[in-house]
Amino acid sequence: MIYTDQMMREIRLNKPPSRIVCLVPSITELLYDLGLFEQIAGITKFCIHPETVFRSKPHIGGTKKINHLKIAEINPDLIIANKEENTKDDIEELEKKYPVWISDIKTLEHAIQMISMLGEVTGTQSKALELNNTITQQFNLISKASNVRSLYLIWRNPYMAAGAGTFIDDMMERCGFENVLNQSNRYPSLDKKQISELNPELILLSSEPYPFKQKHILEIKEIVPDSNIQLVDGEFFSWYGSRLAGAPGYFNTLISKLNNRNPASSIYEN
Repeated sequence: MIYTDQMMREIRLNKPPSRIVCLVPSITELLYDLGLFEQIAGITKFCIHPETVFRSKPHIGGTKKINHLKIAEINPDLIIANKEENTKDDIEELEKKYPVWISDIKTLEHAIQMISMLGEVTGTQSKALELNNTITQQFNLISKASNVRSLYLIWRNPYMAAGAGTFIDDMMERCGFENVLNQSNRYPSLDKKQISELNPELILLSSEPYPFKQKHILEIKEIVPDSNIQLVDGEFFSWYGSRLAGAPGYFNTLISKLNNRNPASSIYEN
């Protein structure tokens, strides 16, 4: 059986995979939700959802620091990787020995395509279709904000943000959060002066990869005192597997919270 991944590479499998090593946290969760718990044979230390997988399956290092010896012990018949989350050197080394299926996801459409393609590879097409239908229906129910000029920070020291062409950027757009970095590269570093000059109406502080906390709101407030600064669950903005089914509900709660913050002069539309 020959399959094509999202990099337009072909991989050959003699049978449905029974020992899958997944190097992508959001896809590990997806595999579990597709009913593939028994087939998951190795995961990264960042594959924290669901906990039953995290606690019971062998860890093969991080997404960018893979332990090749541990993978060799598992002897997988399929490895699932991601162009952005995993390193080119690791992928090139792994594909010498194993079938490696690579995802490349920048938009919701790419995520839906990935779910469908992996459903085919793993023989879970019906569950993948059901999940994609749910995701599509839920995203049609987002109460979109009205083009609020927004900045999404993912890191501190230095500050880094999600720019154009990222999956986070696509999620922001679907929420009506107009990315003030829509002409930038993918993950630009910013100093305080640059953030001040951008002067976004809304700043979203992600819970991952840097775990922003309440104390950082005050820190950012000193830079842009007029901005509305919110802590947000980064998994709903950046995980592109089955967690997408719950993302629109989270987005609607966030938009409603922002809307109710100043209902007399709301910049949000229902």
